[in-house]
Amino acid sequence: MIKSMTGYGKAETQIETGKICVEIRTLNSKNADINIKTQLLPKDREMDIRRKLAEKLQRGTIDFFMTYEPNAADNAKEINASLAMNYYRQISGLSDMIHAEFPSHGASDTTAVLTAILRFPDVLETRKQDIINEENWPAVESCIMEAIDRVNEFRSREGAVLYNDVTAKVSEILSYVDEVETFENERVGAIREKILSRFEELKLEADQSRLEQEMIYYIEKLDINEEKVRLRQHCHYFMETIDTDPLPGKKLGFIAQEMGREINTTGSKANHTGIQKIVVRMKDNLEKIKEQSLNIL
Repeated sequence: MIKSMTGYGKAETQIETGKICVEIRTLNSKNADINIKTQLLPKDREMDIRRKLAEKLQRGTIDFFMTYEPNAADNAKEINASLAMNYYRQISGLSDMIHAEFPSHGASDTTAVLTAILRFPDVLETRKQDIINEENWPAVESCIMEAIDRVNEFRSREGAVLYNDVTAKVSEILSYVDEVETFENERVGAIREKILSRFEELKLEADQSRLEQEMIYYIEKLDINEEKVRLRQHCHYFMETIDTDPLPGKKLGFIAQEMGREINTTGSKANHTGIQKIVVRMKDNLEKIKEQSLNIL
């Protein structure tokens, strides 16, 4: 069964300091355009992850996100003690300069000064550590692979919808080819009648033998049997490809182009209102097939 290039997958894992969340979103593209949108992934692991994404997801615009939610204890900020003491000494020295009483014994006054110092820039700082390391990498890598698997599951579900939609439209085009044939006899008769009426209007006496030859030549120029045969072949090839090729997206696009050529030629040769209306409906279905094929992996 075919897959869509549109997909989404999410997975989470718990490491010693918090929770890692991996999200992958994909859209259609001619190649594998991989965007790593996170600073958490170690640089020495990035190439390996890119390779796995390209290998498992094949094609499409692939956006890779990774977020980190620390545990409450690990989220606590640390006091830069040396900086805090430096501020305390400066405040003490400033109080001596202006002959103000500086709290040295009163617990509540000292606490008030320290509380004020803690609000100063860079006194409280977040712990700096490598979130992803050698010890927790196996769990993180497993989480990434789980997210990739979920993208593929999403793509398979979307692919089933695409398959039903596209194949239904190809079947419609085949039914329209059959419908064109119902106008064939009427169309040839109408062409013959049109030519004869022109002779009558011009009051010309035609050589019947020569007239028949010219009429046959003219009708053959407008013959669409070859176009109908080729269009049917292209439609059957489209169905065969979508059923048997594991990654048919690009090939289906090429087949749709060939279908378009035969439909356009049929329209240019039609010379019949009924057939031209059918050609318009064929083109409408074909445009939808082309749009959907762009999203097939």
